[in-house]
Amino acid sequence: MKVAMVDPSLFTGRYDDGLCAALAAQGHQVTLYGRRMRATDAVQPHGYAYAPRFFGLSERLRPLTGEKKAFRAVKAAEYGIDCMMGPLGEIARADAVHVQWLPFAAADRHMLSRLRGRTALIHTVHNATPYHGDGRMAALQGRGYRLLLDQFDALIAHGEPTRDALIRQAIDPALIHIVPHPPMRLAQADAAGLAAVPDPALPRILFFGTIRPYKGFDLLVEACLSLWNAGHCFELAVAGKPFMDIAPLLAAVSAAGHAHRLVLDLGFLKEQRLDAHLRKADIIAFPYRHIDSSGAFLSALHYGTAMVASNAGMFRGLPADADGEPAVSLVEAGDAAALADALLPLVGSGAAREQAGKRARRLAEKLGDWEDVAVRTAKVYEAAIARQVARKVAAR
Repeated sequence: MKVAMVDPSLFTGRYDDGLCAALAAQGHQVTLYGRRMRATDAVQPHGYAYAPRFFGLSERLRPLTGEKKAFRAVKAAEYGIDCMMGPLGEIARADAVHVQWLPFAAADRHMLSRLRGRTALIHTVHNATPYHGDGRMAALQGRGYRLLLDQFDALIAHGEPTRDALIRQAIDPALIHIVPHPPMRLAQADAAGLAAVPDPALPRILFFGTIRPYKGFDLLVEACLSLWNAGHCFELAVAGKPFMDIAPLLAAVSAAGHAHRLVLDLGFLKEQRLDAHLRKADIIAFPYRHIDSSGAFLSALHYGTAMVASNAGMFRGLPADADGEPAVSLVEAGDAAALADALLPLVGSGAAREQAGKRARRLAEKLGDWEDVAVRTAKVYEAAIARQVARKVAAR
């Protein structure tokens, strides 16, 4: 089967890479279409092809303009023109076009309308709320997203929460296929990369990945402040690029006299750098206000580190350990006090952290692998192709 994997901005590059390689290993001819790769990308095509198809102009300008308003304006204009008039080439000649992300719904509708009827269209709905509803820009990018879903021959959800959310949006249940998101492995840091991240002097809590309102970083800071003020000793490491103003949160930590307990590594980080942070963490926190599935969580499971997460989205459906204990400590979403209560025993006990880490590692073994995901995804492609053919016949 000839598959065109489309992720214009490489929003889920690690996921794309794993899925494309696994599909190729099953004998499919796969090309991933994205933008030009950046130094922070870790996509390494193995068995499949990579085509830097999107954002050619804006990516060339990015080193000169940064990512401020001018860059975003050029990027949006370029993408809009491309979707309306750009050559579709081999994408339109694929048996299945699998769209991972739709970066700008107002433009995406043009590309989809040009492709519809020429090939089977599949879309992975990584989150039923586009861009998690975070801020004015997210609302602008996602406006019209729901209507785009009707253009596809099949939709993939990673779990029941996303499927249920789509059904509530009046999506035909027959279109929705559940393909779980497997654990992922980040590119590993070398000795120099490990040395560049300071060793913990105290038990270290890690928050990593992009920092956005829905991820609840403010809740984690509030929880940590309450524990520090109560006399508990630990570090908080923050590794990732902020997409919100975190200065007031850091100022609150400084005002309380705990700035020396922060380890800050802010910016777009290479996977190797994140790997170094994960290997040095004692506890990993996912205090999300809401989420469908979390690539960050699934990238962290293999490290066998104690985890605390909100009972939102995929976390609610995680299987318990053999002894009935939850594999991850779950707290009520949006509740900083409950988050502090869940962190306290892990901060205070190495034995508790060790046991929680073992449960996390066992959970990683339960959640499947890329081979299984590739087999299930190929079946979705077959269903989408059959639906496209039936639609053509009905239209005659």
